[in-house]
Amino acid sequence: MTRKRAIMQLMDAMFVAGAEVANVAEWCRINGVDRRTFYRHRARARVEGRWQPRSRRPRTTPHATPEPVVAEIVRLRHALAPDNGADFIRDELAEIAAVAGWAERGWRVPARATINRVLDRHGLLEPSPRKRPRSSWRRFVYARPRDCYQIDATETALADGTRVVVFDVLDDCTRMLVACQAAASETTAAAIDAVTAAFTEFGAPGIVLSDNGSAFTGRNRHDNAGPTRFARTVTTAGTRLIHSSPYHPQTCGKVERHHQTLKKWLNRRPAPASLPELQALLDLYRDHYNTRRRHSAIGRVTPRHAWDHAPVHAGPGNLPVQTDATVHELKVSTQGIVNLGKQIRLRIGPEYVGQPITVIRDGDRATAYTSDGNPIGHLHIDHTKTYQGTLTPAA
Repeated sequence: MTRKRAIMQLMDAMFVAGAEVANVAEWCRINGVDRRTFYRHRARARVEGRWQPRSRRPRTTPHATPEPVVAEIVRLRHALAPDNGADFIRDELAEIAAVAGWAERGWRVPARATINRVLDRHGLLEPSPRKRPRSSWRRFVYARPRDCYQIDATETALADGTRVVVFDVLDDCTRMLVACQAAASETTAAAIDAVTAAFTEFGAPGIVLSDNGSAFTGRNRHDNAGPTRFARTVTTAGTRLIHSSPYHPQTCGKVERHHQTLKKWLNRRPAPASLPELQALLDLYRDHYNTRRRHSAIGRVTPRHAWDHAPVHAGPGNLPVQTDATVHELKVSTQGIVNLGKQIRLRIGPEYVGQPITVIRDGDRATAYTSDGNPIGHLHIDHTKTYQGTLTPAA
């Protein structure tokens, strides 16, 4: 509370009690109040019955968001769930504005920040104090469709509680969901079905990126599909298979984040009773995600639009094109070394002599992979030296 407001409330208390100030000049001197202020506020208190602070809000706000637009924002917050963030609301408002003729009324589609302020005033904004600010984001994106597909599985449940999985295959560049397959469990056979469906409908990419799960690496001895069947399926199509590691800049983050979007959509619908019913739901979802849901990472257009309007589509036989990383196919020398450009030499190790490897360089970080896609290790490039030393082994 400011000193001025405290003094004015003191005057109000005296006025309500019926007290009068005998010597106004002395009272104002002691309390540090200008006499004109005293008389003005005392007169106001006598007219209004008591003194109380007045709002400083302007009588008119010509640039305020019109109430009908505010009402639409609130309505869309509920109607668009689960995709009901400010960006999705703004996309919908733009379509409503075009149909309803907002421009003729002098109304504009509010900015993202304005929409969030409206939601906050109505108690509809969920605070995320631990969420990273957008300014800290750094995206790693392949430049062309079919440069890279990311594949991963996530768990969900049927109506009776049976746990099943969904394999998602996502195009890194356009976010096109090229396959979305239900399976009883996370097996190599199910992973092959998903990646084959993606290859059949959308074509094979230059790279398939997966994590180190047993469905993709064949490390589960009880998997009847065999230890290398997924890799053979991918490489037979001419595609390079790479497994992510904690040090790999192009992780499976996009497809893992997509799992959240899928589960929010599924959670708003009755749980399916069987795998065929789940697959039917996934087919509906894939159509919605690819053709109707705008994506912030690709300029607020749908994945189908981004895919269809890309000038070039890549595929097997072409190294992926990136602006934030480069891919190098190299052969380890008899000294266990590869040359990454003219001035950078990496020590891979004598056990890899004569073998082809892949090195992905992201700025000052280099990560090396074997021919079957397993990470060898990584290091931070020191540009003051030509010989960089030995890679840090992958975890």
